[in-house]
Amino acid sequence: MIIAERYNAYRIMWVLVLYDLPTETKKMRKEAQNFRDKLIKDGFTLFQFSMYVRHCPSRENAQVHINRVKQNLPQYGNIAIMCLTDKQFGDMEFFYCQRETVAPETYVQLELF
Repeated sequence: MIIAERYNAYRIMWVLVLYDLPTETKKMRKEAQNFRDKLIKDGFTLFQFSMYVRHCPSRENAQVHINRVKQNLPQYGNIAIMCLTDKQFGDMEFFYCQRETVAPETYVQLELF
């Protein structure tokens, strides 16, 4: 297999893990933290709140990491795993928006001398 065929935008994969875990009790918070720690230990990077991504050189390698996530699922919560090609991931559009903020009123500085 030629290197160009081995590493192309349709063979390289991105694994996305999206989750919503309850944090009502101390035990639930600990489980949620353990799940996040295991994602990070497996090479996932925080992409957005409750969303981690990992770059994988092949579909087979992506499946290995998906299986690891499945082995570490917490008892409660909702978790989704999505696999995208590098081409699909590259076509993603990003928007960085901010809420309009009102400038605080300026105060008059008093001089003592």
